[in-house]
Amino acid sequence: MKDYIQKMQTGGDIVSAITAFVEESKKINEDNHYFTVITEAQAIEQAKNIQKQALTKKFPLAGLPFTVKDGICVQGVETTASSAILKGYKPVFNATAVQRMIDAGAIFIGKTVQDEFGFGALGITQGKGFQAPKHPDDPELCCGGSSSGGGGFTKKIPGAHASLGESTGGSIEAPAAFCGVVGLCPTYSRVSRYGLLDYGTSLDKIGPLTKTLPEAATILQVIAGHDKKDETSSQEPVPDYAASLGNIKGLRIAKIKEAFAEGVDESIKNSVHEKLTELEKQGATVREVSLPSLKEGIATYFTIALSEASTNLAKYCGMRYGQSGSMNTSFDEYFTKIRTHHMGEEAKRRVLIGTFARMAGYRDAFYNKALKVRTKIIQEYKQAFKACDVLSSPTMPILPPKQTEAHNLTPLQHLMCDVLTVGPNLAGLPHVSVPAGKAGIMFIADHFKEEELFRTHAE
Repeated sequence: MKDYIQKMQTGGDIVSAITAFVEESKKINEDNHYFTVITEAQAIEQAKNIQKQALTKKFPLAGLPFTVKDGICVQGVETTASSAILKGYKPVFNATAVQRMIDAGAIFIGKTVQDEFGFGALGITQGKGFQAPKHPDDPELCCGGSSSGGGGFTKKIPGAHASLGESTGGSIEAPAAFCGVVGLCPTYSRVSRYGLLDYGTSLDKIGPLTKTLPEAATILQVIAGHDKKDETSSQEPVPDYAASLGNIKGLRIAKIKEAFAEGVDESIKNSVHEKLTELEKQGATVREVSLPSLKEGIATYFTIALSEASTNLAKYCGMRYGQSGSMNTSFDEYFTKIRTHHMGEEAKRRVLIGTFARMAGYRDAFYNKALKVRTKIIQEYKQAFKACDVLSSPTMPILPPKQTEAHNLTPLQHLMCDVLTVGPNLAGLPHVSVPAGKAGIMFIADHFKEEELFRTHAE
């Protein structure tokens, strides 16, 4: 990516580069189903504009092609979160992260497919009319979810490229681990959520999927920072992330004991241990730490996330956004008809569970209790960071399963795929998945300490 951008900044032919990239993207997409839409005409027009401006202005991402998860708004481009209920919805504005990429000279190529509204860890629960993307190395395997198209395409496409993904409980890290790319989930509020179709409001985070960790640092540098359009976005200063890359000597790493327990594939454990040994040889120290709350993460996360999803998805009822129908019945019957017909099975399941958890008489027993447990989980992480700079664990407990096998998993088995990623997402901590053999290793840092993650980069 660095060499590509430098070439474009010093007189490279951006239009030709983007035209070739789009053509290659279309060929790859024919058999792999990574995109919901490829915006060829828009990309070439953007490239022409950047080419002209590059004569007098230096763009930090000059001519870099980038893709965007379908749940992040792009002006004038159908944005559905890969759900049939939102077919036809075209935002009249860009998400802040998208706008910052464009302002930096990056060229928007298209929207990538995802699990419907982010409801999935394997990349197989798209809404009606959408196809599951194929793994970049083996078409029979799952890409991971829910930023599945972004992860698969990032690995499959040659050359410079970045994808904007989104994580609620592991949706950036899972496809990164399964597809063998880097997936960075920043601190909650580090990147503006303006223009993101909400899943869990207190959990959602936008972050990059890239081929390497330095590339992720480059993208985060562009999209991070306060946004007056998002009152939850932080005003914490954004450091120079590139300055921390590879500063391994003296880095204190603590591997999470419970993350290497029964249920995690042995080959994944071995790959992660090999990666940690490499970092030790380069000057890091590695010790073990216990996080007993790991076992509480799944129940806590899904109680909070689904309760918030139930509320956030209530607006998709056939009135203002996307699909609608003839209203010849009561409002309740009309809403039920629209949502029943256009929402997928996993979306319906999660909305029903979330609605139950926040009902009068159950809210204190489930949602409010989960919020208290979440506070305890955050406190446990904070205590661990007193003795280390980053925590480490496998990203996913399993290797990518075949799509045919994944469809036979029970809902609980599907949810348990997130067992290692929900903790840092609940706590709002920055974390990154980087390739480790055929698996992914996850590093977790304290709030607003993304630079500690970049220290793990090994030359």
